[in-house]
Amino acid sequence: MEVNVAGTTIFYPSTSPFNEDHILPLSHLDNDRNLAVTFRYLRVYAATNINNPTADPFQVITSVLSPTLVDYYPLTGSLRRRTDGRLELHCAAGDGLPVVRASVDCTLESVGYLNDPSADWIEKLAPNPDHDSSLETPAMLQVTVFSCGGFVLGTALHHAMCDGMGATLFFNSMAELARGETRIKVKPVWDRTTLLGPRNPPIVEFPMEEVLCLDKEFSPYAAEDEPVIRQCFEVKEKWLDLLKAFLVQQSGSNYTSFEALGAFLWRARVKASRIAGDEKVKYVYATNIRRTVQPPLPFGYWGNGCVPIFAQAIAKEILEKPIWETAELIKKSKGSITNEYVRSFVDFQEVNYEKGITGGKEVSGFTDWRHLGHSSVDFGWGGPLTVFPISRYIIGSPEPTFFLPYSAAKDGFKVMVHLKKSAIPAFKDEMEKLSTQHFN
Repeated sequence: MEVNVAGTTIFYPSTSPFNEDHILPLSHLDNDRNLAVTFRYLRVYAATNINNPTADPFQVITSVLSPTLVDYYPLTGSLRRRTDGRLELHCAAGDGLPVVRASVDCTLESVGYLNDPSADWIEKLAPNPDHDSSLETPAMLQVTVFSCGGFVLGTALHHAMCDGMGATLFFNSMAELARGETRIKVKPVWDRTTLLGPRNPPIVEFPMEEVLCLDKEFSPYAAEDEPVIRQCFEVKEKWLDLLKAFLVQQSGSNYTSFEALGAFLWRARVKASRIAGDEKVKYVYATNIRRTVQPPLPFGYWGNGCVPIFAQAIAKEILEKPIWETAELIKKSKGSITNEYVRSFVDFQEVNYEKGITGGKEVSGFTDWRHLGHSSVDFGWGGPLTVFPISRYIIGSPEPTFFLPYSAAKDGFKVMVHLKKSAIPAFKDEMEKLSTQHFN
């Protein structure tokens, strides 16, 4: 499949947002070493603009980008490292945000609306800056129009700038203007070091060393010894209901979809990857702390507002014990989601940043995108038909799993996994058990 790139245009704030060049500090959550990556993802839109059937997606999106950048001007800045290794944002007059214009000579229907994002060519639907470029230009967009008139909005955004919810505030602001609003509804709030800065002095009351490792020589995102494959699986609500009913029968306790399915997938991953039985394995997920932290973060806060939460066990325990016990581990980990955990995590970053903080080895990352608002971004074509990541390094896991929303017309949701090529056949066998209700 050929993606034809017409060119790249730089877009600037429509009016000058500041009088002097300046530096904006980032929070310790923004500076988490595990987030020192550019995250790339796609939104896929149908062909018909409800109010203007002949509208050009590139023109519509870029026409509202400049006014939105007046409030979100930090997206035009450059990330630079301080002497202590932490990032800060340099904002200068004349900086802008690049947007790539591209096209594909086929219909979205012919490629299944990208519901199965395993094809290599989809990597070309979003900008892919190298390491240095991603710091100099931390935000880039791409609009790729298909022959049917449908299009894909590709994003490449350095994770130090914001998380998924923060990025959605930006895109929803653009979308509001595209649908005819005269001003954005939610003003962005930057005040990152005040709202999420360390205490003075730092106080690490939660035992962070039980789940985090200090080793500046270790990188969770180092090159793997074999290819990592991206695969999507469907999860029907019926299958999930039966799994949760099975867990109730076995344990007498109720579990959420995230806990139940997470336990099933974690066990399947450990088994398929043939991890040594005595190896410590971790289940990590990012949880939104905007309302957890005290005082709560303002609604317009668009920096990183999530912290990693861990469950851990020995590999053979995951494989040999009843699956409800794994679900219980995940359930109990939610008890960590407190203001004290957040403050201790920030203070731990303050005290130990230069030592290199990671989750260690054999970390399975799980991220639920179903409720982040990704699907609500409507530029006039309705919400996206499909939303999915094409990056995989996140929360210290080189092989993460994403829970992704289907369109409203479809039952259930999608699970996107990343696994080493040799583990894929065995993992598929495990996923068959979900649809056939073989949960033991």
